[in-house]
Amino acid sequence: MNLRRWIGIGLVLCFALPTVAHAGRGADGEYEERRSSHFVLYQDVDIDRTSGFYGSRRFEQQVLEVLEGAYRQLDAAIGLRPRDAIVVTIHDPEIFAERFTGLFRFPAAGFYGGTIHVRGSTQVTDALVRVLHHELVHAAFDQALPRVALPAWFNEGVAEWFEARALGLHHISPQHKRVLREVAAEGQLFSLAQLSTRALGHLGPREAGLAYLQSRAFVDFLVRERGDKRLRDLCRRVARTGDLVDAIERIYRRDLARLEADFVDALRRGSY
Repeated sequence: MNLRRWIGIGLVLCFALPTVAHAGRGADGEYEERRSSHFVLYQDVDIDRTSGFYGSRRFEQQVLEVLEGAYRQLDAAIGLRPRDAIVVTIHDPEIFAERFTGLFRFPAAGFYGGTIHVRGSTQVTDALVRVLHHELVHAAFDQALPRVALPAWFNEGVAEWFEARALGLHHISPQHKRVLREVAAEGQLFSLAQLSTRALGHLGPREAGLAYLQSRAFVDFLVRERGDKRLRDLCRRVARTGDLVDAIERIYRRDLARLEADFVDALRRGSY
């Protein structure tokens, strides 16, 4: 797949995996723990010492404020309200690389595997806000459907859509649309069947970039078709029944194959 021309687009990749063991030891042997209404936050003590005690406390407070804000937005956007506390661990970057890089083939800023794992930082940046919002979607679906493996295009597409909304990005950028049109014109888009694995960690960096972008674009296409409320209805119905195919047909009055064909056609005609 010839994706070299757009590898530098700059997507922040984060994703969901089957449950992995929670790492209970930080770079210096422990994590600092903080709690809020819906989250338990662990921060590697190496980050704690690097940022200074008071700086670290402020950072932890800000992270929990971002998470609680994301929790409130989650219900309004996709109709999910996780009942159990969600564990979030911020790892020292070197420790994150040592422990988790083998789980995926592309550089990742974070992932969900039973708990949310984030590559460390000492300040709340736009990139960190996006990661926290993204992984919260995975955690919410996992709580609602603990024994259901959602297709990656849906799980990642909704997470990408939600994280973009956190920064006020309500539409796919013209640059990303141009990329998708070019790939569609060459017949090199992934099919939704190819994107229906449980996770995308097996893909290389270029392929993963396209897979994430295409997943978000398809969710954005659904929103353009019927509006935000219908996407919320879809997510709530899927969380209640576990049947994505039936939920799509009931809410969009077309089957998934027809919607996929309409999406690809819109890309090729430039109407999306």
